[in-house]
Amino acid sequence: MKVFEISNGSTLSLSLFTDVTNSKELLDSMQTGTLEPETAFLNASLIPDVFPLLAAAHKTLLAKSRESLTTRTLHSELVYNYSGSKHITESLKRCGISDSSNYVLAARFNASSDEMEAVGKLVNGKKIDLEELEGRANQAQMQKHYKISGLELGKSSLADAITCRIAARDAL
Repeated sequence: MKVFEISNGSTLSLSLFTDVTNSKELLDSMQTGTLEPETAFLNASLIPDVFPLLAAAHKTLLAKSRESLTTRTLHSELVYNYSGSKHITESLKRCGISDSSNYVLAARFNASSDEMEAVGKLVNGKKIDLEELEGRANQAQMQKHYKISGLELGKSSLADAITCRIAARDAL
């Protein structure tokens, strides 16, 4: 687990898992609102680095402070903001976990160590170091999803290109 300060004392705790075998159960619990503690589970193969996720987390907390969440929960809002799309259902399907996800990033706002331990117990998989994100990222899938050209990657990194799309989504 790694904890990042976002803004105004709010934090985002992240844990990365591979070989996850119960993603269907996690997805069902999220959809029915029975997941405890509430957590965002993201498709980790679409995350090249933590920076774009931190940008999405900042947008999420900003929306909460303005009482303008687009989705029902703070953690589904994180997945929605990470997607870069304005279509809620498509965003949650693409950037959230699916029935067959086996590489998952768990994120929770303002989590205590006990809550993150509980999150770790929810996931049937192997916890791995967060630094493995970049090496395991699916670059082709990210380029397709975020519509990033090879020319753009010649000028910036994949994480920077994704961050720009997350930040600019509401302006487009």
